[in-house]
Amino acid sequence: MQIVLFRIPLAVLLMLVLTSPLGAEYVGRSPAELGKVTFPTSCNASVGDTFARGVALLHSFWWSEGESTFKAVLAQDPSCAIAAWGLASIYMNNPFGTPPASRPADALAALDLARRSPAKTQRERDYVEAAAVYYDDFSTKPEPARALARAKAYEALVAKYPSDEEAKIFYALYLAASQPLSDQTYASRIKAASILEGLLPTHPEHPGVAHYLIHCYDEPPYASKGLPSANRYAGIAPAAPHALHMPSHIYTRLGSWTESIATNRRATIAAKQGNEPGETLHTMDYTVYAALQLARDNDARAIVAAAPDVDISKLTGPGAPYARAAMPARFAVERGAWTEAAKLDVTSSRFPYTEAMTRFARALGAVRGGTAASAAPELARIVELRDTLTAAGNAYWASEVEVMRLSSAAWIALSEKRNDEAAALMRQAAETEDRNEKASVTPGRILPARELLGDLLLALDRPADALREYEMSQIREPNRFRGLNGSAMAAARAGDRAKAKGYYERLVAMAGAGDPRPEIASAKAYLALR
Repeated sequence: MQIVLFRIPLAVLLMLVLTSPLGAEYVGRSPAELGKVTFPTSCNASVGDTFARGVALLHSFWWSEGESTFKAVLAQDPSCAIAAWGLASIYMNNPFGTPPASRPADALAALDLARRSPAKTQRERDYVEAAAVYYDDFSTKPEPARALARAKAYEALVAKYPSDEEAKIFYALYLAASQPLSDQTYASRIKAASILEGLLPTHPEHPGVAHYLIHCYDEPPYASKGLPSANRYAGIAPAAPHALHMPSHIYTRLGSWTESIATNRRATIAAKQGNEPGETLHTMDYTVYAALQLARDNDARAIVAAAPDVDISKLTGPGAPYARAAMPARFAVERGAWTEAAKLDVTSSRFPYTEAMTRFARALGAVRGGTAASAAPELARIVELRDTLTAAGNAYWASEVEVMRLSSAAWIALSEKRNDEAAALMRQAAETEDRNEKASVTPGRILPARELLGDLLLALDRPADALREYEMSQIREPNRFRGLNGSAMAAARAGDRAKAKGYYERLVAMAGAGDPRPEIASAKAYLALR
């Protein structure tokens, strides 16, 4: 393995690694806070609990606190080289990101430190090298290749140390994270889940086991399998903001909106207290998404209004810009506030797809709000953003933005009475979107393309065809307000009163206690008919 390291004097490296506020010493395992982690090392016994706390924080993706904790270990025991592995792992950030936010310079400095003061055991040296694989040729090797290499490195670690259960847990994490979002066999995540399920009986309070099982099952066909871990994880590590948030990945997949709101509200508070602005906005986006499905529009409005106050100036990853762009777009289009959508402010970021979401919402808003001519510039900009992503080799997000392009073009074609072309474009958008799973950075696309296909077919007075698309969309996106309402309207117009009644009853039961929406009034009026 060839890895380019910064050749910095050891004294300077120690200063770089150790100069930051230190985390409080962790005494005991305290499962009521972060869960139970056992990670034997050759370090001084006095830092054992602090190191275990750092690993627990790593398992719950609490980056800032984990960094401080591993630095605290090195401050107390500079010879504890395995703590530098912890730092390098922290600097990888979320392995499910697309791409993840990484700090390669800091990671390489930590790895250099570990090699200059090598660990006392071969096992610990092997951990360091397993983390180093991810940073090999960092500037030239694509993220998917580096993620796969990292998974294979941890697989080799498990093979060499078969009784090391922490190695197995990290291998399961990195194996699951290496699965492309286009791989709908879910093979890597199924294999990772089997490893974690095997460890669950003996590690019921381990934060990583519960956390990574949720990620493994965060797929439409398997979401129900993740419910036990979703219901447990927040109780295992309630001090960790991400642990409080993660259950909502499964709740969102299952359309359990009340549960999603409750756990994300707790997560938002914890993230603010823990100085995690990226996690703060991520949890806010999930809360907005869930609140809109329940027609809790005033709650969603308040969160959207508060989002700009979260300082993300020091963040480098995509999560915060994504959430900041997604929330106002969702708030407009989910409510059918098309004029509002057409006037959304555009904010650029280093990640072109965040701007594309806003442009997409503006294009839909223009067409559906009666100012279709102003949609053309939005479409042109979406094309530019897609091409930028394609040129950068970001195939996943280029595909997602292509769905936005196709959808925008479809609605523009509809406004120009090119009906067959409109239907064909919108169907192509739905089929393209179906070939990829959503990224973990989001609770869902701004609007599901197949749901939009149902809208378009309904506008073409093809209610039976529209109903099929709405129902197909609900297989992957259950209990969405617009999906239920669209299904009910399509069924009613197709003459299927029983099915229309059933969908309207579900809509009213789910969102009838929310803020007033015309769809709820229409549903109640329909149900009042004899």
